[in-house]
Amino acid sequence: MSNISGVASPTIGSPGAGMRFEEWMDSKNVFDAIERTQKRCCSGKTAITFLGTEPEALPRKVSYTELVDGIARTANALRSLGLRRGDVVAYMLPSLVETQFVLWGAATAASALPLNPLLKAEEIASLCRAAGVKALVALGPLPGTEIWDKAVRVRALVPAIGALIQVGGEKTAGGAEVHLLADLLRSNSRQLVFSDLPGLDDVAAYFHTGGTTGAPKLVIHTHRNQLAAAYGGAWAAGASADDVIVNGLPMFHVASAIFCSLAMFVAGAEVVILSPAGFRNPHIVANFWRIVERTRTTIVGGVPTALSAVVKVDPKGADLSRVRINISGASLLPRSVAEQMEQLTGKPLREVYGMTESGGVICVDPVSRTRVLGSAGCPVPFCEVEARALDGTSASSRPCRPGEPGVLMVRGPNVTPGYKDADRSAALFTKDGWLITGDVGYVDASGRVFITGRAKDLIIRSGHNIDPAVIEECLLRHPAVADAGAVGMPDAYAGEVPVAYVTLRQGTVASEDELLAFAKANINEPPALPRRLFVLEQLPMTAVGKVYKPALRQDCARQHLLEVLKGESIAALTVREEPGQGLVVRIELPAAEEGATQETRQRIAAVLKGYLLTLEWATSQASPA
Repeated sequence: MSNISGVASPTIGSPGAGMRFEEWMDSKNVFDAIERTQKRCCSGKTAITFLGTEPEALPRKVSYTELVDGIARTANALRSLGLRRGDVVAYMLPSLVETQFVLWGAATAASALPLNPLLKAEEIASLCRAAGVKALVALGPLPGTEIWDKAVRVRALVPAIGALIQVGGEKTAGGAEVHLLADLLRSNSRQLVFSDLPGLDDVAAYFHTGGTTGAPKLVIHTHRNQLAAAYGGAWAAGASADDVIVNGLPMFHVASAIFCSLAMFVAGAEVVILSPAGFRNPHIVANFWRIVERTRTTIVGGVPTALSAVVKVDPKGADLSRVRINISGASLLPRSVAEQMEQLTGKPLREVYGMTESGGVICVDPVSRTRVLGSAGCPVPFCEVEARALDGTSASSRPCRPGEPGVLMVRGPNVTPGYKDADRSAALFTKDGWLITGDVGYVDASGRVFITGRAKDLIIRSGHNIDPAVIEECLLRHPAVADAGAVGMPDAYAGEVPVAYVTLRQGTVASEDELLAFAKANINEPPALPRRLFVLEQLPMTAVGKVYKPALRQDCARQHLLEVLKGESIAALTVREEPGQGLVVRIELPAAEEGATQETRQRIAAVLKGYLLTLEWATSQASPA
């Protein structure tokens, strides 16, 4: 194995010519892959460092031997409760060591269903019914969280859930079928006691696609899918047992589970869990660079909104010399944030491109090649990416030429066999078996992939995909609403937050507050609730009568930014969208002495630093807006 980027040789070697995927990764299932790491080199080495909620609390260290033991004990416990291959174990947990035990233990004994605890109980119950859940693992009662109350409600709504497993806290009054995970772990063997271990094509997990698309859409992850994404991601990042990665993403997010956890485990790296709340914990953000120094982190990663927050934090002399690579994924990263990350760490930022339907990893900007800002990188081993020419709004069967934009297609062992509801899988694949990503981009002559836009107008809030149709369909049920369009409005913390535009039926009256209250009562997921609502006489439309979303995005961005910059002397502010850049904001300042103009620019840039946008400057003789 070659030395990459001046670090120790990566654990995952390059696939040889003619090698099959199964030969390259040489593991039978997820548990086997993690156990092989433990036996190969890492039995006493730290696998997980868990940072608690309290700033001064000592971190919890879990070795690879303890990780394998915890997964095995969890798998045995689930079997002791009657779970078998083909059954589904759901969990509603923050980022804990036990969450890792439950995810991989459930994949070993049955199948896992990671759930977003922010969903309402009714939406969680719907997902559990669709998956056929028979056991539910949830965080016990704690101040400031409603997870346990939701879990009890879900169990009442889904009679098929036989066992309710509590993580943390005192045992609650819930009958014989409520179990404490700690008790189950103590009473079960550290060696697997069952022989029907999963094969590569058995279901490891079902990941829901955000919970905001109406009826549940559950993506099948086989062990093959997850291992292909994990080994591919580890190989492209040059990951080894010398690496330490910070993971601040929630464990219902595929990037957290696969790239930031499993990929690191198969490489023997250390995963630092940034408290139960991850990047949502303000203490973590405020002390991020000190944490990187203290944990001797080598891989700094996060979604663009998290990275845009930490680049504003003063490192205060923190020693970042161990950092060798920065990673970003989930949505387009503004060039300014990438450049600030590189300036802070002195190391390149490399993007990861993936989707739930591809095990979370399709492309990584590999450490073996010179990084290219704005590129999604290259397909991981055994994965192919192809752009196909657009035919209206759909993809044709014609492959694009190098550099020609089209709809991106993917195939490989990382690609899901489909949704649990097979009827919903037909539109996911082309007739010749390629996964349709819904993203628009191109592949250059060297094989690099570039994303130039979203075929769907998803709203990406902190890396969480929100389908605008959920908001629109809700508002259209209001008797006064004639038409509706939902888009993402720039937000300094979340990247985007949902806002809605509506027109009213002739002769009706409805206030913005009334419509927002209606949305709150009828949308099941809090992150999808519109932050604001605008009533217009007419929505901008395309020639074929569809709501023209770019105009709405630009309008709400302009209104919001003018409010944020209220009091500044601005002659004009315009917003446009550019492929590969997202929102570009052009600010015209009145003519003034050069020093005063420079001070105004610096002040405005500081206010807008957390926003995912590109600034352009101009000088005007016009009066301030």
